[in-house]
Amino acid sequence: MNAGAGERRAGAAVASSKIGPRHVERLAIVYVRQSHPSQIVHHPESARVQYDLAEHAVALGWSRERVLVIDDDQGRTATNAEGRPGFQRLVAEVGLDHVGIIIGFQMSRLARSCRDWHQLIEVCALFGTLLCDLDGVYDPANYNDRLVLGLKGTISEAELHVIKQRMHAGKLAKAQRGELGTLLAFGYVRRPSGEIVKDPDEQVRCVVDLLFEQFKIRGTVQGVLCYLVEHDLKLPLRVASGPDKGQLRWVRPNRTRLQETFKNPIYAGAYAYGRRRVDPRTKRPGRRATGRRIASVNQWTVCLRDRLPAYISWEQYEQNLRQLELNRNVARGVARKGSTFLAGLLRCGRCGHRMVVQYSEGNPRYVCVHDAAVYGAPLCQSIAARAVDRVVEALVLRALEPSALEVSLAVAADMERERVREEQLWQQRLERARYEVQRARRQYDAVEPENRLVARTLERALEELLGAEQTLQEDHRRAQAERPTSLTEADRSAIQALATELPRLWNSPTTTNEQRKEVVRQMLEEACLTVVGNSEQVQMTLRWAGGHETTTTLTRPVGKLSQLSYYDDLVCRAEQLRQEGKTFQGVADALNAEAWRPARRRETFNASMVNSLLASKKGDRDMRTPRPLPEKLKAHEWTLPALADELGMSRITLYSWVLRGKVQARKVQSEHVHGLWILRADEKERERLAALRTARRRRRPQGVQTG
Repeated sequence: MNAGAGERRAGAAVASSKIGPRHVERLAIVYVRQSHPSQIVHHPESARVQYDLAEHAVALGWSRERVLVIDDDQGRTATNAEGRPGFQRLVAEVGLDHVGIIIGFQMSRLARSCRDWHQLIEVCALFGTLLCDLDGVYDPANYNDRLVLGLKGTISEAELHVIKQRMHAGKLAKAQRGELGTLLAFGYVRRPSGEIVKDPDEQVRCVVDLLFEQFKIRGTVQGVLCYLVEHDLKLPLRVASGPDKGQLRWVRPNRTRLQETFKNPIYAGAYAYGRRRVDPRTKRPGRRATGRRIASVNQWTVCLRDRLPAYISWEQYEQNLRQLELNRNVARGVARKGSTFLAGLLRCGRCGHRMVVQYSEGNPRYVCVHDAAVYGAPLCQSIAARAVDRVVEALVLRALEPSALEVSLAVAADMERERVREEQLWQQRLERARYEVQRARRQYDAVEPENRLVARTLERALEELLGAEQTLQEDHRRAQAERPTSLTEADRSAIQALATELPRLWNSPTTTNEQRKEVVRQMLEEACLTVVGNSEQVQMTLRWAGGHETTTTLTRPVGKLSQLSYYDDLVCRAEQLRQEGKTFQGVADALNAEAWRPARRRETFNASMVNSLLASKKGDRDMRTPRPLPEKLKAHEWTLPALADELGMSRITLYSWVLRGKVQARKVQSEHVHGLWILRADEKERERLAALRTARRRRRPQGVQTG
């Protein structure tokens, strides 16, 4: 301890020629960092030594109130400034001219990248900030000190490179022998001797065999996932760490785990190392796991076949990889340039995940597929995109109308007045702080020098007030730097001129849909959709650029009249009109005049829809007199309504299947009947149609029917 104190005093004496009053007036920053979270847990002494550097700053002449410790980067590597909020804060404080000296245990604590290190040196030299470690104090503006600092930065970077190279060489040598331990996939365990064997639990082995068997049959990850969900099967998991290490648990299957299983060569009995390569173009600094891409088999660093017990052959493994690649190539989807406005901006109001755009026969829909894709569950919700886009378009154009912009500009003016008031408050606080300092200085000057008891007390009070005034001034400068730029008169005139021309430009035939989408993206940050129950009502919340939110209700097309939120009132009104003696067409005209809306995309009711409405309420499929058959039905022949009732499905859906050729049918005509469809469906055909109907329903959102 005495030797350490002597070294610090010696360092302070040597540094006295470089440390001036201007440095001491500003902050002394002590930067604390350890490279890995494990070092924080297992090497606390290093952290204590670095925190003790605050006392070193006091020995160099700084008051304790002017010493700032930045330890936001504990557990983070210094190979890059990105992902290090503490280092970024340090550079920002230097750039604001708040820092007199930066103290670190070693220069490697600050940066192990020459790019970041020399950038820090340049900023420190520009603002007159000193650097200090246990060897001494350095002035980046001095050429000799700058040379020493450059060498220290280069040595820090080279030291890290040598350490990494040595560790990588050791790992590679062990991996080439097949002895480098890695986290095992489920279905395998490691014995105390280090030998890798199949899981002793028979159920675990059966599940692994079942996965590869089903993938061979179904050919897709989604197919295997749906099979597991349908049969309520879960995947095994051995706890890798903690008090329950080695215990077997059963977890919900998901797409990611299945995909990793089919790509893992351990199931083919191969020991592999270096399957994932780091792509510098996609790696995010400060994020260790980013930028990794699975390489092809011939690019793996180590691949030792027949080293482990296998569930499948190597040939089957390669076939699985080819099948996965084919699935990816086939499922490219539609072109990225779609017609919808909210692609990439829309979030599901039920589960919070992103909604995607799906196209069916050119008709786009916003669909929440997360649970269906990951867990094989039904779709969360789905809605026709055009109904949503019409509302979004109207709201965006309304927001860009001159009157709306005038309101926005008025709000901006109010915010400017608020900023002026805020600045007045700041000036009043600064004035009060200056007054307190001046009064304390007058009191200190008025005391007799011989009265040291009073003089020391007044001196401490004056120093505290001076520090508080300086802190307040720095906070004021930060607040000024964070304020948004005010609009000039030219900016206001340009915005107002554009507002009068925008509707015409929006509807111009020369305006592309991509340009309209770009306008929407400039206006909106995010949108959220929630279908209200199973009805036609949809709650939509738009978050505009700047944080303001607009909530509105829109109407979507639904498949059945009974899904309408006002269905009971609609039926009651139709029955009243019918009791008044009106025909079906008369009831339809009255409903249209009273602004009732049907379920599907039609805007008005017709006689047929009124008939269906009243019939469905009474439980009768058709209130009209059945049309006479032109001929006697043969064996296994059905009329379209009869077969629809037999299958328990909509007649419209069955009719669409007839038009698409999914059902064997013929059209007959006679003197009294024009265009009657006769369908052929024996027992086997009816089972096929029922299965097709079930599969179609499974692809719909749970509890939601759409038109």
